[in-house]
Amino acid sequence: MSLPLLKVSDNKRFLVQEDGTPFFWLGDTAWELFHKLTLEEADLYLRNRAENKFNVIQAVALAEFEGLNQTNAYGRLPLKKNDGGKFDPTLPDTDGENHYWNHVDKIVDLAASYGIYVALLPTWGDKVNQLWGKGPVIFNEENARVYGKWIGERYRDRSHIIWVMGGDRPLHTMEHFAVYRAMAEGVREGNGGGRHLMTYHPPGDISSSLNMHEESWLDFNMIQSGHHEIVRVNYRHLEADYAREPVKPTLDAEPCYEDHPINFKSNNGYFDDADVRIGAYYAVFSGGFGHTYGHHSIWHMTTEPNDYWIMHWKAALDRPGATQLQHLRSLIEARSFLDRVPDQSLISSNYGGANYMAATRGDRYAYIYSPNGLSFNAVMGKLPGDEVRASWFDPRTGQTSDAGKHSNEGEVRFTPPSSGRGNDWVLILEA
Repeated sequence: MSLPLLKVSDNKRFLVQEDGTPFFWLGDTAWELFHKLTLEEADLYLRNRAENKFNVIQAVALAEFEGLNQTNAYGRLPLKKNDGGKFDPTLPDTDGENHYWNHVDKIVDLAASYGIYVALLPTWGDKVNQLWGKGPVIFNEENARVYGKWIGERYRDRSHIIWVMGGDRPLHTMEHFAVYRAMAEGVREGNGGGRHLMTYHPPGDISSSLNMHEESWLDFNMIQSGHHEIVRVNYRHLEADYAREPVKPTLDAEPCYEDHPINFKSNNGYFDDADVRIGAYYAVFSGGFGHTYGHHSIWHMTTEPNDYWIMHWKAALDRPGATQLQHLRSLIEARSFLDRVPDQSLISSNYGGANYMAATRGDRYAYIYSPNGLSFNAVMGKLPGDEVRASWFDPRTGQTSDAGKHSNEGEVRFTPPSSGRGNDWVLILEA
């Protein structure tokens, strides 16, 4: 199955298919997909994600957890060693029929059969700047270009590939910058000069725009708002990216994962579905063209749970946050797409901290997100006509309920149907 190629929209704020059809990125994080799962397990995972309306999967070719030294599910490694006894990215191991890259091919093609795009990282960042993790560092500017060209050629004819440089490590030296630029240029050369979109996955609490915004190969920005603070403030990254020039699309592609230890410490407790929803609605309403979900045990493909990875990856497939974000996609796709802008002026007097509200609108509709169901004043007159029709959208169920018609002038007080933590609501205003 061949999926439509993606491109940046004419207004530079969104992604669209090659025929101009808007594309809302609803991603999932499966970094260890190629490295740890059998083909049958990958099919189970991808089928579940398709059923929950995910249309992008983020995965890594050279994985973080001993991705060079430990074999995949079929006993194969991705690279051969050179004469110096080191794993060499210019020597991908493609010997025999059931080699590592053949397995990657099969999963990539399986994703397409479910209508899912693959956001593919050629390598995790510890192979460029180890800093923490296993590494080892194997890339330099020269071999990064060779490897980039090779992997770009290998997946050139897969229309559903989105290339992602980086991989959760900072750029500390000029060599680090040079490696990723060379790798990106190699991929572009290998896949025919920019057939696929390309971005960069940064470390936590950072956007790719910090270092890469003006790189010619970077088509859109990717944020990792991260797993540290319990109060979500990822909207700040989205707002900053939205204001940058030249204009490029942006999204939060690694917010807090569901069931991830808060600030990486299990004693702090774990992020839940309410945190997942808040991060998602904040990000999209603040200018994101889409959003990525993650579950801590699924990106790692956990099979031996403990207090850090608290469940088997299969048990995590239908966690509440994973099943609820399809409602965000449905909400955004239900009305005009390419005219949508963030607009905080829709809120008369915003709250701060955990009660901060986010707002967005198109030409004939507006959405205001209240994370804890607190009452607020909406500013009218932003939409055409003398009256607006209001309704409440429940992010947990995707259901809407009528909230009456209101004069389209001045301010109107709205009180969501329920309040308290986990009782988030979206007010829909329609001309």
